[in-house]
Amino acid sequence: MIKSMTGYGRAEEIIDNMNIAVEFKSVNHRYFEFNAKVPRIYGFLEEKLKSFTNSLVSRGKIDCYVSIDNLEDTQTEISVNHALAEGYYNAVQDIAEKLGIDGEISAAAVSRYPDVISVHKAADDEDRIWQSVKSVAEKAVAKFIEMRLTEGERLKADVLSRADFIIECVGFIEQRSPETVREYNDKLRERMKELLGDAAVDEQRLLNEAAVYADKIAVAEETVRLRSHIDQLRSFMNSDEAVGRKLDFLVQEINREANTIGSKAQDVEIARKVIAVKAEVEKIREQIQNIE
Repeated sequence: MIKSMTGYGRAEEIIDNMNIAVEFKSVNHRYFEFNAKVPRIYGFLEEKLKSFTNSLVSRGKIDCYVSIDNLEDTQTEISVNHALAEGYYNAVQDIAEKLGIDGEISAAAVSRYPDVISVHKAADDEDRIWQSVKSVAEKAVAKFIEMRLTEGERLKADVLSRADFIIECVGFIEQRSPETVREYNDKLRERMKELLGDAAVDEQRLLNEAAVYADKIAVAEETVRLRSHIDQLRSFMNSDEAVGRKLDFLVQEINREANTIGSKAQDVEIARKVIAVKAEVEKIREQIQNIE
């Protein structure tokens, strides 16, 4: 089914005395881009969440927000980087000596420098936490994907409706094109009669002129390809795969055929239909920018 790249899903649950909330938001993007915001102490979750999400979503800029509130004390590890603390202390003393100012610094002050003190979960606790977060993430991403599918169905209906209109225009062009040749032939005959007066019209020359004109404005190949492209577009819109990039390429081809027909058009009515087709193609292009 067609999926939009716009989606939102959130879930919250208490597991193992942890109140866990996971939220997904996404907008359209050419590739898969994932940003996770998790409490610093649970930084190990970021890559796991990215892999988990990428297994379900192939395109879009996705933001994932995770909050974890411990309802009771859990096992944590606090480590001190003594070498780094000493380095900070010596650096401050060096600055004080060179500037001739008071260089006294307390242990509490040193401890506040980046990465001197680290608080993290015990290694043997990480898998348990991940399984709990994953359980909530699965519920959130299910809602997230459901919204993308719902929006995708709306996009699909709109694109297919516009594709039907394009085919109507193609049908008109196919019907109108031979009529323009006959009209040209009639006008040419009348003009030759006006110029020649009572003299006989050279039918062979008339046929040759009409044939040259017909070849010049012939759009049969373009309309056949347009129909083929629209059939392929319909097939993509009913696919279960991610087809956004394929659709983008296909729309370029549809637009190219419309431009070719427009450049050959010697008829006002056909030109109007070409303009209408190009307007619909542009609207389709805008819609598929949000299809995964």
